Amino acid sequence: MNAMKKLFLIALLALCAAPVCAQTPLPEITLSIKGHKLTAEVAANDNTRTTGLMYRRMMPENRGMLFVFAYAQPQSFWMMNTYLPLSIAFVDEQGVIVNIADMKPLTTDPHPSAKPAKYALEMNQGWFAKRGIKAGARIDGLKEAPAAQ
Repeated sequence: MNAMKKLFLIALLALCAAPVCAQTPLPEITLSIKGHKLTAEVAANDNTRTTGLMYRRMMPENRGMLFVFAYAQPQSFWMMNTYLPLSIAFVDEQGVIVNIADMKPLTTDPHPSAKPAKYALEMNQGWFAKRGIKAGARIDGLKEAPAAQ
């Protein structure tokens, strides 16, 4: 087998394996906001934070994804390769929501935090609004999240 064929096969295998990697189970924690409990998968390293909820076609009602960063700083998210309409809450080091934004699927529109954020919590679009959760609400259970890597 010549070198070009080998390179082609390696590239093909890498592309085929990408969706499988995205489905690797992540750690989960239970969080609570104003008495509303939810289960969040935790994305705490560069790879899992980059992939996030990409390629998923559905997410149960009280489930989401918590992004953990090493320290609070301005954050910005987009929805490339993300099929679900999501709402994102940016959260400071004390667990207080600094702002919430609704995000359209399959766009590269930036959604920035209003202030430095150590966490970001993505839920199905409208989840926060339906429960009356706004900026200033505290999220309990964040201390149980794995540390950022």
